[in-house]
Amino acid sequence: MSDAAHQITSPYPNRTLAGVTIIDTPIVRSAQSYIRSHSSNPIYNHVMRAFLFGALIINNNTTLSSTVDREVHAVGALLHDLGWDRSPNNSDIVSSDRRFEVDGAIAARGFIRGHVDGKGWEERRVQLVWDGIALHTERKIALYKELEVQLISKGTGLDFDGPGLGVSEGEYADVVKEFPRDGFVSGLNDTIVWLCQTKPASTYDTWMQTWGDRYVAEYSQNKVNRIDTIFAHLQY
Repeated sequence: MSDAAHQITSPYPNRTLAGVTIIDTPIVRSAQSYIRSHSSNPIYNHVMRAFLFGALIINNNTTLSSTVDREVHAVGALLHDLGWDRSPNNSDIVSSDRRFEVDGAIAARGFIRGHVDGKGWEERRVQLVWDGIALHTERKIALYKELEVQLISKGTGLDFDGPGLGVSEGEYADVVKEFPRDGFVSGLNDTIVWLCQTKPASTYDTWMQTWGDRYVAEYSQNKVNRIDTIFAHLQY
């Protein structure tokens, strides 16, 4: 572990959660409360693990500790799965046609602009949160973006991939102990199936399509393959 893990360089106040030093500002606390009110227990715990894993990646790397906008990372990581909101009053977040990642990015932007502190954010910071959420499942793109965007994706990925990227097995275990995985497999499965059932077009040709093919009857009956539309239009 690098010295940066013990000497956090940040202009923001900090607190410790699950043994991890994290940024502690009003908008970060509000983001945590907001996702808590829009998530089931398993999804909330996943979001918290993803945030904490990302914070550990930053803390354990001297360069990242001195360059990453921790507030942008925290808000983006905490709100990255807003598009999974299945509460009865989710109409302001979940659309009928957009990918859940885009729904979450749009909702997060609205959250920031509506927050007393977020109103003072530069547009670039808001855009970094938007991009980080919209691209967090698209690693082949996200990992070539700004550091904050990369880290939202990397922290999320560690929850599925296990320890790595400078996060030790002990640190990883402490986070999982604080925010356990109870019910996460079924919660994840149910959520992706729900998306494939309720707005299948938003899941076609994405990593979610496998869930639709496997678990949703007649899922692909209205699917038009992109190759067919490309070649059809090239006939003109």
